[in-house]
Amino acid sequence: MPKILVAEDERDIRELIGFTLRFAGFEVVLVSNGAEAVEKVLEEHPDLIMLDVRMPKMTGYQACRHLKDDPATNKIPVVILSAKGQETEIEQGLASGADEYIVKPFAPDELTNQVKEILHRAGVSVPE
Repeated sequence: MPKILVAEDERDIRELIGFTLRFAGFEVVLVSNGAEAVEKVLEEHPDLIMLDVRMPKMTGYQACRHLKDDPATNKIPVVILSAKGQETEIEQGLASGADEYIVKPFAPDELTNQVKEILHRAGVSVPE
């Protein structure tokens, strides 16, 4: 079962993402900020990391850059989650090293399909 680490500071959104991904057959680890995400990645060894942009302690962009600069974590796909869908925001997310940029809000089935596609491209087998 693929493991996904989700960093989102808004509790309700974090829980909704966790519920959606667990329902789709994934193991999910939830954290509330970028610094905690960077710590947990080394402990949990997830197959995918999802980072909200605006979080306390460390933004999603900062966490992504940190993870992509570390040889121990730089192969793990990273998805930036943001309510900001402007071209400059998307470019900034991808420039930080993210593999994908998903704009909130999103439909649960849309999120699940995107996660499966990203994991598939990374060579991780996904639940049907």
